[in-house]
Amino acid sequence: MNIIEVDNLTQDYGHGRGVFDVSFAVREGEVFGFLGPNGAGKSTTIRHIMGFSRPQKGETRVFNLESFHNYYKILSNVGYLPGEIALPEGLTGWEFIKMMGDLRKTKDKERLIYLLKKFDLNPAVSTKSMSLGEKRKLAIVTAFMDDPEVLVLDEPTSGLDPVMQQVFIDFIKEEKKRGKTILLSSHMFNEVEATCDRIAIIKDGRIVTIFNAKFIKHNENKVYDIRFDKLEDLENFVKTFPRAKFKEDLVVKLGVKDVFKDKLSVHVAVNDKQVNDFIDLIIGYKIKSFTELKLTLEDYFMTFYREDKDFGGMLKWKK
Repeated sequence: MNIIEVDNLTQDYGHGRGVFDVSFAVREGEVFGFLGPNGAGKSTTIRHIMGFSRPQKGETRVFNLESFHNYYKILSNVGYLPGEIALPEGLTGWEFIKMMGDLRKTKDKERLIYLLKKFDLNPAVSTKSMSLGEKRKLAIVTAFMDDPEVLVLDEPTSGLDPVMQQVFIDFIKEEKKRGKTILLSSHMFNEVEATCDRIAIIKDGRIVTIFNAKFIKHNENKVYDIRFDKLEDLENFVKTFPRAKFKEDLVVKLGVKDVFKDKLSVHVAVNDKQVNDFIDLIIGYKIKSFTELKLTLEDYFMTFYREDKDFGGMLKWKK
């Protein structure tokens, strides 16, 4: 069952800014990663999901409720963590926690104490004197303190130090085991890769791919690093070996992906089905070594953000 649904959402602010025909759904009990750099359209999409903005086109729904006209119901049943933390001045952390607790009718004091200890937060100080990291931790605590079944998190670890980022990742894994439904918007590869079941990549306001996170670990497309003893051998290989051709996520023609002249090496793209052809093609060349390069989420992400989008364009020497 889908808990969050985004159907052809469009909000055009002009000059290429906004989101355009964005569609995805977050299933019950999954952690869905929404990955993209700052300015790609993640926060705009989330503001529409929460009902804070009316779309020009399309629709967003939470619990099968259209968001814009039901934002009070949605906000009262969803743990929401905004990307930019704006806390009211003149309050202590405790006073802010009480204010949010009264709004959400939170009564679980044990849960609150657990979260304060988990994120090492002292709420006795004023919100005005808090650092960015302390404000972020306070926002995390208030988002999770009434133990909501659904969470919408926009850049949740922004401002946290590396130690606390790992604490948050471990915490999301715990919540995942408890069956929570989580939309996690981020530009941090490590937290998305460590926690998410499915991932959408957004670029310039458009979804460019949605995939199962297992695809990264079990991808049938491989890249091998081949190293040579002499520059002459490397040049001969590049001249005669085919260039890689891609169609979506499939290597349809194995071949040279990148060349690293200073290291006397090339990267060759190979689909699992083409391994025997690959071995046949490299026999006869004077090769020092070849090793498989493991695909990471960052590697895959950059295939959509690099200038040479299909890898089959102009082959460039890397220096």
